[in-house]
Amino acid sequence: MKRNLLLVCVCFLLVSCTNEGKGGLPEMNAYSDDQNYVLERFQWLGFDPSILYTQNLKDGLSVIFGYGGNILVSVGDDGVLIVDSQFPEVFDTILSEIRTLGGDSVDYVINTHFHFDHAEGNRAFGPMGADIIAHENSLDYFKNGTDINMVGVVWPQQPYETLAIPSTTYKDEMSLNLNGHTINIMHFGPAHTTGDSFIYFEESNVIHMGDVANLTGLPFIDAGNGGTLEGMISSIRKVMDIIDDQTIVVPGHGEVSTKADIESYVSKLETVRDRLLKLVEKEMTLEEVLELDPASDLFPSSPFDAGTGMPASKMFVDRAYTSMTK
Repeated sequence: MKRNLLLVCVCFLLVSCTNEGKGGLPEMNAYSDDQNYVLERFQWLGFDPSILYTQNLKDGLSVIFGYGGNILVSVGDDGVLIVDSQFPEVFDTILSEIRTLGGDSVDYVINTHFHFDHAEGNRAFGPMGADIIAHENSLDYFKNGTDINMVGVVWPQQPYETLAIPSTTYKDEMSLNLNGHTINIMHFGPAHTTGDSFIYFEESNVIHMGDVANLTGLPFIDAGNGGTLEGMISSIRKVMDIIDDQTIVVPGHGEVSTKADIESYVSKLETVRDRLLKLVEKEMTLEEVLELDPASDLFPSSPFDAGTGMPASKMFVDRAYTSMTK
């Protein structure tokens, strides 16, 4: 049940639309050949629900791990809110995990960004009645689709159905009061994409950082859709000013972490940035930079290497260099 939800838009640019009523669930596993190729490379094709599992945090907050991005869940008297939604093929398993936590249907979805592995589940939860929230810069991508270039593979993002598109967007910051939490949703400029959101549960001191913090060894920058290395670093540094040593950090991918983990991560990003700046100043081409592999000592590999067909270091450098020179 949705009760006592207070939306406060700090930047005074809140855009709300009315959903066109509840609709049916999308056709499952109805991906294009190019999309199925990517899913197969990542070993996600088939969506075995047994890989999903839940870690309880505190104060009615938990994390569901599985396919794609980590889902942060809030369960309480005001309903169920999730941060990111993974894929529609596992929505029933996600709901089963939520019911184990004491919840029922999903009332609210906050997308950290528009990427398929974080937001395809909107196509199930939206028609089931969930209100969807995201940063305003992501709206065009939800409506019109785009290619997500992961260098070795490309995901052709299709336009989302009307009920899967965020119905509420914001510019700089907005807040929700739900389940006893003050939930601050913040955007600090282009980073992983041009429309990243950080979601901070203030009283519980828990933050979801989306893919601005990918702690699997692959800091991916969607340079084709507004992401920049400098923006990643700047956004993380702004988050570091908000959190403290007791903060529970939920990354977009990887295990639940701490401020110290994020400090280590951003320091590595800064080191690679400084190395790349020197190479760019020498007017070295992308091919020449990749040959040097200037991030291999810091981001040598990740679980996504087989899917993308290249080491994490080279994929990261490719997208970082592109973001710095376009």
